[in-house]
Amino acid sequence: MDYRIEHDSMGEVKVPADKYWAAQTERSHENFLIGVGIETMPREITHAFGILKKAAAKANHSVKPERMTDEKLAAISQACDEVISGALNDHFPLVVWQTGSGTQSNMNANEVIANRGNEIAGSKLLHPNDDINMSQSSNDTFPTAMHIAAVVALEDKVVPAIDVLVETFKRLEAENEGIVKSGRTHLQDATPIKFSQEISGWRASLEKDRRMILTACEELKELALGGTAVGTGLNAPVGFAEKAAEAISELTGKKFITSPNKFHSLTSKDEIVFAHGALKALAADMMKIANDVRWLASGPRDGLGEIFIPENEPGSSIMPGKVNPTQCEQVTMVAVQVMGNDVAVGMAASQGNFELNVFMPVCAYNFLQSARLLAESILSFNKNCAVGIRANKEKMHHNLHNSLMLVTALNPYIGYENAAKTAKKAFKDNISLKEACVELGFLTAEKFDEVFHPEEMV
Repeated sequence: MDYRIEHDSMGEVKVPADKYWAAQTERSHENFLIGVGIETMPREITHAFGILKKAAAKANHSVKPERMTDEKLAAISQACDEVISGALNDHFPLVVWQTGSGTQSNMNANEVIANRGNEIAGSKLLHPNDDINMSQSSNDTFPTAMHIAAVVALEDKVVPAIDVLVETFKRLEAENEGIVKSGRTHLQDATPIKFSQEISGWRASLEKDRRMILTACEELKELALGGTAVGTGLNAPVGFAEKAAEAISELTGKKFITSPNKFHSLTSKDEIVFAHGALKALAADMMKIANDVRWLASGPRDGLGEIFIPENEPGSSIMPGKVNPTQCEQVTMVAVQVMGNDVAVGMAASQGNFELNVFMPVCAYNFLQSARLLAESILSFNKNCAVGIRANKEKMHHNLHNSLMLVTALNPYIGYENAAKTAKKAFKDNISLKEACVELGFLTAEKFDEVFHPEEMV
């Protein structure tokens, strides 16, 4: 491999000649051989750094034009656009398991943008620290990148995925409006419910999760940038933080603001915890929905069998003809992963000391994995399962009229205790509720038929 010599405050370092990173990135690349090529710093963070550094350059151009000249701004902006597009991803090799402040990933961005910018300018125009990191510190840039990445992931990936599944459930509600089935509580038979009502519960859960996620996004739109090292804003000129937030808003199309208290923004990760809590709520609801679907589809002969779901692939290497609810299973596994990630995010956020939290990379890694997994899982579940859900009307009708809990309709006429006796006799003697009620002398056959209408119990 061909190398070139780069240097930093600690001395000279050999760097691969075909890479834009420089000495500090290389030191991290060599010193943190943990999850290399597997647990790379999320590309959402790389993308967010491109936005952040371009916005910072624009803000510096506005408040410090004598230092951030037109020529420097142009070169930085073009290099940042390439970072934002993902064209320079190969030049961001660092792993999650590095310094807890994300300093080395910040310097990775500074070095790549500086070297690529110099190549664009055709001269040694830019310095990683003096120009790309102007008015900033790793301590305020990494939490800012984390918030940008989180908002983009939630608003542009998770929420649209929820919307797709919600629309599917709305269609299924309309298609199944007239179908009445047995309800179930405690995994036991309960009073009737319309299938459309059951589906509406799934839909409403997702709609509430959507609202909670968007509420969390508003808190994430407060940015630490401008706090520099400890929150005091040392070396950041007046107006920089506000100008940078405006530029980030322009670049993302989302309304970011500068945090009113940078001391909080550097040391507390409560916004991330709150937002991940909304993701955990979504995961919990998706777990419930997926479990409902696979229970209702269980069978085909020895289960509930009340719905049909798409048959996507063979389910067994030994049992011919077996088909499994695999999309439900991927949803439940993703939900478990998200719940585990929530523990990691909460633990990481609890570890702030004095003026800084140094668990930010692991916090970002788990948060962004949760957002990505949920968005992709929901879309897969929708496409390969939910859109093809069909009611097994005959089985629903059979189960409904075989349910002993229909006896609840008799409470107003024979009382709770007599209704309980009726249900127990029907179960013990394996006869219908009508037969049991008449044999016990609680109602005549004609009166039973007059008051007993399961389809009207919804």
